Amino acid sequence: MLKQRIITALALLILLVPALIAPNPTPLALVSLILCCLGAWEWGRLNALSFLKSSTLGLICALICALGWYYQVASNTNYYFWLICSACWVIVGSWLLRVGPQGWLNINVALRLVGGVCALCATWLAINQARSIGFNFLFSVFALVWSADIGAYFFGRAFGRRKLAANISPGKSWEGVLGGVIAVFALSSIWMWVDTLHLGAQLGEAPLLTGSDHGMSFFTLLAGKGFLIQVFGLVFMVAMSVMGDLIESLVKRSIGAKDSSRLLPGHGGVLDRIDALLPTLPIAMFWSLM
Repeated sequence: MLKQRIITALALLILLVPALIAPNPTPLALVSLILCCLGAWEWGRLNALSFLKSSTLGLICALICALGWYYQVASNTNYYFWLICSACWVIVGSWLLRVGPQGWLNINVALRLVGGVCALCATWLAINQARSIGFNFLFSVFALVWSADIGAYFFGRAFGRRKLAANISPGKSWEGVLGGVIAVFALSSIWMWVDTLHLGAQLGEAPLLTGSDHGMSFFTLLAGKGFLIQVFGLVFMVAMSVMGDLIESLVKRSIGAKDSSRLLPGHGGVLDRIDALLPTLPIAMFWSLM
């Protein structure tokens, strides 16, 4: 199993890294489009659609994103759009965690399908708009989610006692969440220090903290909004990454599924890998424009 996981992870890196660092935004747009469409197919399967209907859902996701690319939506950021997306994640996500797996099954299937496609299309848009800000910004958001997950895993295994959501994901604990917060704060400090060295400026200087600086990371951008907002923003991002993970677990638990699919040997499905990114990427775009 470990060998299989490593091989799959390397294959994904070979696919993703060139797209991320390419000066032309098209490769990343295509790779992220493929992943979101596969995620939409998995979403259909998790909601009891047939293979054909799930494939149609993936094509609908592709069409929406393609239209967005054609009309250059991916290059035009809008504060109110990302504000609404962020508010929807907070409000709807909190409600879903409250009603649990049984409450999820009581929601109309069409509404579930529309919500999933909207979330995936918004994530695709957030990826490409974040890339237009700069590679450093986009990659730092990815790293924030990864570090939160790693910190939560190790702290949870070592100190986990109090269950976070026993009816949704019994393995998650409040101690794990704390570990994720600590890991993200540590990463943030290191990343901002590297930004300072790379850009040749002090953290308090305006040139480093302006939104026009395409070399700026998410951590540095957040620091430029003040210490209290920086602390709140990082904790909030960790909380939303956990929410994304829990909501996918809730959906899988409602139908007794272990993984969203078997598309990624050793890793489960696409949604299993991007669940925490679904809320955090749109929210990162909101922070960037606030």
